[in-house]
Amino acid sequence: MGHQFTLEKEDWSLHRKGQQDQERHQQKVRKAIKENMGDLVSDESVIMSDGRQILKIPVRSLEEYRFRYNFSKSPHGGEGDGDTRVGDVIAQEGKGSLGQGPGKGQGAGDSPGVDYTEAEVTLEEIADLLFEELELPNLVQKAPDKVTITDYDYRDVRKHGLMNNIDKKRTLLEAIRRNQTQVAHRPSTSDSKTSMPSTSGQITTESGESAMDVQTTQTDPDQRWVKILPDDLRFKTWENIEKPDSAAVVLAMMDTSGSMGLFEKYCARTFFFWMTRFLRTKYEMVQIRYIAHHTEAKEVSEEHFFTKGESGGTICSSAYEVALNMIDKEYSPDYYNIYPIHFSDGDNLTSDNEKCVKLVKELCDRSQMFGYSEVNQYNRSSTLMSAYGKLSHPVFQKYVIRDKSNVYDALKFFFSAKAPEVKRA
Repeated sequence: MGHQFTLEKEDWSLHRKGQQDQERHQQKVRKAIKENMGDLVSDESVIMSDGRQILKIPVRSLEEYRFRYNFSKSPHGGEGDGDTRVGDVIAQEGKGSLGQGPGKGQGAGDSPGVDYTEAEVTLEEIADLLFEELELPNLVQKAPDKVTITDYDYRDVRKHGLMNNIDKKRTLLEAIRRNQTQVAHRPSTSDSKTSMPSTSGQITTESGESAMDVQTTQTDPDQRWVKILPDDLRFKTWENIEKPDSAAVVLAMMDTSGSMGLFEKYCARTFFFWMTRFLRTKYEMVQIRYIAHHTEAKEVSEEHFFTKGESGGTICSSAYEVALNMIDKEYSPDYYNIYPIHFSDGDNLTSDNEKCVKLVKELCDRSQMFGYSEVNQYNRSSTLMSAYGKLSHPVFQKYVIRDKSNVYDALKFFFSAKAPEVKRA
């Protein structure tokens, strides 16, 4: 009795249905994070967390496509009469009598709303999406022969190594080359053609036996399998390399005078919190120096910078003098990309404004970008912003924060790749 065989083809797309739904859900979560990024960045629970904080954000529920039956038997649309054109308005939200719709505006609505669920996200997920949009502007390589970092690259191929680093292509080529050499030196009665093997089989390297049996399409039964021996194995090996990098320093200056209230102080610290985390995540050769000032300025530690209380008057030029002195002594513009960033409420001593403009110009001449951000919640008159309104320099950038959610916009404004001008060394 002959053998009976059954041929069948399985639809593997059905096995990926769960994975596709999961990927679609992750895309929705990423979209929800980006849509709520302004609120998430300024969330106090995130700033005060230990790095393991889990937040909940609203995500629109995912529903499969299906038929919706009209159980209420109410009139609904069907085929048109052909009189409409592309661009014609066929429906508009908000039109109609009071009390209709999904609960928007005045009055109680009578239509169902959109279902939202809460998805949990970690601080790392928020940071990853935020830092994708940020980078230091006008960053250039200065003295690349003196500023280098150590990295690794797979540049070498060896006969011994880790199985996770096996080079499958080179291993197969070595096995085929050796097999063809053996076949050429062996008498054969058939002129069968050699073809590329398929990669069926498993790799083993025990006791010096064949590492893999690879099936080919040879017509000769003795040549239908190509054995991969341990000598055929090839492994990718990494080498440590030195790469030129760009050195940079960010001078974080913050007004700590008595006019800096809770809102102003919170916005400034929130900005510098995310700035510090962003720079340490994406850049290896970037230093951060912290300067706090009222009528006098001094360099402080990171902990003191984020916890210092407010008191005294405001003379912003004192911070600029400390920054200029620091640059002249430690950070030559020939070797460093310099980024001074100053946060204040704009309530500066009037007689000091002219001096501030002069010092800011000197800082701009030495810097890749100078950023001034003013926290002005009630749109009051600001003497310092009025003075800076007359300052024109290609690397000078200013931004006004009126709400906590504007901190995210300020981060994108200052740390954007679209810089006005590239300042070369």
